[in-house]
Amino acid sequence: MNKNKRDKEYYSIDVGDSTFTVLKRYQNLRPIGSGAQGIVCSSYDHSLDRNVAIKKLSRPFQNQTHAKRAYRELVLMKCVNHKNIIGLLNVFTPQKTLEEFQDVYLVMELMDANLCQVIQMELDHERLSYLLYQTLCGIKHLHAAGIIHRDLKPSNIVVKSDCTLKILDFGLARTAATGLLMTPYVVTRYYRAPEVILGMGYQANVDVWSVGCIMAEMVRGSVLFPGSDHIDQWNKVIEQLGTPSQEFMLKLNQSVRTYVENRPRYAGYSFEKLFPDVLFPADSEHNKLKASQARDLLSKMLVIDASKRISVDAALQHPYINVWYDPTEVEAPPPLITDKQLDEREHTVEEWKELIYKEVLEWEERIKNGLIRGQPPSLGAGAAVTGPSPPAPVAASSWFRRRASPAHGPGRRLGHGQQSGRFRGVALLLRVTPPPPLGPAPARMCRVRRSLGQFLNPPTSLPTILLSGCK
Repeated sequence: MNKNKRDKEYYSIDVGDSTFTVLKRYQNLRPIGSGAQGIVCSSYDHSLDRNVAIKKLSRPFQNQTHAKRAYRELVLMKCVNHKNIIGLLNVFTPQKTLEEFQDVYLVMELMDANLCQVIQMELDHERLSYLLYQTLCGIKHLHAAGIIHRDLKPSNIVVKSDCTLKILDFGLARTAATGLLMTPYVVTRYYRAPEVILGMGYQANVDVWSVGCIMAEMVRGSVLFPGSDHIDQWNKVIEQLGTPSQEFMLKLNQSVRTYVENRPRYAGYSFEKLFPDVLFPADSEHNKLKASQARDLLSKMLVIDASKRISVDAALQHPYINVWYDPTEVEAPPPLITDKQLDEREHTVEEWKELIYKEVLEWEERIKNGLIRGQPPSLGAGAAVTGPSPPAPVAASSWFRRRASPAHGPGRRLGHGQQSGRFRGVALLLRVTPPPPLGPAPARMCRVRRSLGQFLNPPTSLPTILLSGCK
């Protein structure tokens, strides 16, 4: 593409403290969040006739670590294709040559909120179960290709008002085939599995521990293991779950084992004490979902010894989850990772930069050849793939209520999301009506989604959506 033509396709706009230089098809940019990996804006895509999220990677070439994460995120997002994984709609750079190349923009589906907000609401069993089911489906899709997410947390799981859920942010994801000892600083501390804290190396079910922590937070309304550092994180785990067995201790290297064995011994609490019935909604009359089932699932996810922790496949078959089981979602074809040395690669910053630039150019070439899903017909990709129009905002919903404060309900504690403006854009949910009974899988999902209403207002003024990070 010649320089003049490319210049005419882009424009620059200040968004917060950053300048976005984007294609002119993207208008009405508004900041909606930021994280370690980038800054995110909502925008209207005139070519696709839909709202999208645009992520500008944060200084991707400042060092080898940032460059490798940027490359990993881009490659993995191009490979995955599942309804519970955030979809990549476009990739572009305004720079015209490798020498000028410095900015990478990822265009993704725009969601309404992240789980930080949902945690502060009271969910009935159907909706809690359905959100967990979708999370596990997304993780299974990643694990099927040997991808461990490694950074699952409420701010990396986003939802729409119809209760659809997607996992995002692959800057720390890696393939699981190497079996190498991996750094403990790979996931937000509160959701970090014991094998990561203790430097044991890990496999795919490290993500299951994170899901268990998220589920616990959705039930309790507060972080389960709020460690102030990695040592305190371990202390919080054993105080609640108890000191692990000698069998587990023998798996640790000598120096770590000495430290762990010299810690005070804790008996821990039963899961009935950690998650009493009062924390759960009433048992579902229609669908046979009960607090005892949810508690049992938590007890199988939050197991210190990873070899005894439930797998994703087994979790999807658990009675609290399998009411939603749909083979087309659970057993979707795995993503094909084209770069077999994705995690073993070691390059200079300039070499990473060249690899990323080639990925961006390859995307542009595929658009020209009509090989990219979700692009407008004018770009040669066939009909645009757009989501359904969201329902009109409502003031109340049948399935969420604001979580009670400690003064208004036993066992209810506000979590790390409690702050001024956290609930801006989230409707106060005033009443609970019985959800419809479950039918065959496709029908029951449509019925549940129709029953939700729109618990979130349009995200035009919400600063805590998508990659906003929970404090």
